[in-house]
Amino acid sequence: MIQLDGTAPWHKSSHSAGDVNCVEVALGTDAVGLRDSKAPEAGQFSVSADSFRALVRALKNT
Repeated sequence: MIQLDGTAPWHKSSHSAGDVNCVEVALGTDAVGLRDSKAPEAGQFSVSADSFRALVRALKNT
């Protein structure tokens, strides 16, 4: 399981629309965390930094 070290600050997406569809991202050294900014206590999803870079690259190419 990939986890953040707990020190990475969370940043709200500039594409989040007001109070709906809000996503936050935390960039760690080896992992990237994603969570719903409306309900951060609900948990987070973490992936390796390499996997996140591959996802962003793929999305930019679509």
